[in-house]
Amino acid sequence: MKTSLLIFLAALASVSLRAQHDQPQDTVRTLQEVVVKAYEQNRQLKEVSAAVNVINTAQLGRYNNTSFLPALNATPGVHMEERSPGSYRLNIRGSTLRSPFGVRNVKVYWNGIPFTDPGGNTYLNQLSYFNVNSIEVLKGPASSLYGAGTGGAVLINSQANNEPAGINLHYSTGSYNLQNINAQVTLGDSDHTNTFGYARLSSDGYRDQTRMRRDVATWETRYKVSAKQELAASVLYGDLYYQTPGGLTAAQFRENPKSARPAAGAFPSARDANAAIYQKTFLAGFTHQYRFTEHLQNTSVVYGAFSNIKNPAIRNYERRSEPHFGGRTMFTWNRQWRQTSLQISFGGEGQRGFFNTKTFGNVGGQPDTVQTDDDIDNYIYSGFVQGDLQLPGDWSVSAGVSINKTSITITRLTGPETGKLTASFNSEWAPRFAVSKKIIPGLNMYASVSRGFSPPGSAEILPSTSIINTSLQAEHGVNYEAGVKSSWLQQRLYVEVNAFYYQLRNAIVQRRDASGADYFANAGSTRQRGIESQASYQLLPNSNRFVGTARLWASHTWHHFRYQDYKVITNEYSGNKLPGVPVHSVAAGLDIATRPGWYINLTWFYSDPIALNDANTDMATSYNLAGGRTGWRMPLSKMTMLDLFAGVDNVFDVTYSLGNDINAAGGRYYNAAPGVNYFGGLSFQYRF
Repeated sequence: MKTSLLIFLAALASVSLRAQHDQPQDTVRTLQEVVVKAYEQNRQLKEVSAAVNVINTAQLGRYNNTSFLPALNATPGVHMEERSPGSYRLNIRGSTLRSPFGVRNVKVYWNGIPFTDPGGNTYLNQLSYFNVNSIEVLKGPASSLYGAGTGGAVLINSQANNEPAGINLHYSTGSYNLQNINAQVTLGDSDHTNTFGYARLSSDGYRDQTRMRRDVATWETRYKVSAKQELAASVLYGDLYYQTPGGLTAAQFRENPKSARPAAGAFPSARDANAAIYQKTFLAGFTHQYRFTEHLQNTSVVYGAFSNIKNPAIRNYERRSEPHFGGRTMFTWNRQWRQTSLQISFGGEGQRGFFNTKTFGNVGGQPDTVQTDDDIDNYIYSGFVQGDLQLPGDWSVSAGVSINKTSITITRLTGPETGKLTASFNSEWAPRFAVSKKIIPGLNMYASVSRGFSPPGSAEILPSTSIINTSLQAEHGVNYEAGVKSSWLQQRLYVEVNAFYYQLRNAIVQRRDASGADYFANAGSTRQRGIESQASYQLLPNSNRFVGTARLWASHTWHHFRYQDYKVITNEYSGNKLPGVPVHSVAAGLDIATRPGWYINLTWFYSDPIALNDANTDMATSYNLAGGRTGWRMPLSKMTMLDLFAGVDNVFDVTYSLGNDINAAGGRYYNAAPGVNYFGGLSFQYRF
């Protein structure tokens, strides 16, 4: 393996160099100085008293421009999965326990708009790669400011500040008939901008029954009314279709990892059932910022959204209609006295949805007789306040707390069990306290303690078994954390390490019945310990040479997650590993950009074996992935730029599963990821 890796690196490094006159941007030195919004501190990353990962355009651009999955997986403590093209799961410190599909227990915001619906689901697959400019990942309970959730929060921004007027075009193609198109036009000036975008991604997929297509259209506008007031809007329409191949047993996975789930007993194959997801989403959010005085300002968001989903599956055919709306308001007051400053942030967030879910029999991918018809009325709201105090001697103290309320009412309209059932979760306090200190120039240390609260979502109380489960309890826990952030050698070397201890009670875990339908149960308590670290090193002291940027980077995650007290009937799982979470994972790479314009990105990822069930009797094997991208950026004129690129993923053609179905009945855990695959394309940029 080591010899093959060296050959691969040498081959990519031998790509011929071409000319360009502009100097590449040094993203290495700027990352640690990026100002992040996490916990409303609006401070440089190295000064934030929390475990926050920042993913910028340079990190996103290392790969094939079809997904932000590999960039997220290169950051410590975060793991994103793709069970089939278009089917994503996001794991922050083990939160995938609750996610048979989609994203749950992680609160996501897009341009400040709640992207997670009031039922607890986040359709991250409705965002194109080109709808993301930067991502902030807040690890650990973030309930003190971002509502109910024990898995963290994700803040996504679609555009850079002061986006210049112009046109961006992108086209790439690759293995499995990959077609990736993006067109974006930005009009206006610094006071008023409009950006119109369209992206289309399609692929035949690596496995049988994995064809996908996604179209996303967006409109974003910003209008500076006055020095005190600014308005903004973000509108998105997504139309997504992807086939679902189903999980394979270990024997099927070894024999033919490309196959879809075959017929078994009374259940048809994935192909015969025409198993797929048809999903359309519309979202419109409006933001108003107003500065009352020099010391007091407010940012408010209101939004409305609608998702329509059709899901022919192996056991039934489901239709879901999910309209919802909500808003968030945040007041910020700040004052400074000599070397002391105080900022107080307070506000609230509320969401409400009126969902309807119908299940039918599935006959060849078409709905048959109605089995269940349920109206779901869900709401969630929270109020929060946080104070941030900067003290002499480079001390910083942050304290915040929120109160949360959730209710889900399900009215069954058909069948023998018609009637109304309500699951209401009483108000829960979620505090957070953090302190940080600059020990010496370039070295910051912090410590924090926080409490998380996360009620079951609508898809957990009413899972794909269509059996209503109002006995589920909310999970909650306390997280203790300490970390260090440091920059050395004139900021060429950046190192960040954090350690945490998290005790979760009433943990909600996913299980699957014989047909493959998911359901959920409370799993007693868990004990989660971990160390997450990352480092980057700028190899060259200055850019006055042929190579403008040469950067080595690496991240490591160690997660020791165990059930502390969990027993199912006579099965004792206490002390077992939490399924779906590797003990060790490592990502590393090398980024080189030359003054003439040639660049290369080399990446490597390793994952330890992963437990596939609560009993830990079945394990997914470890795997190594290597890939690379190389290209040439050249100016065609003062206003235009062309980027020609090509690359390869999984260069050693490793067979592995990316997105295991945890606790699957019959051992159908495995969803094979693509083998070696290639891509290439071009990007064109024109500035008015």
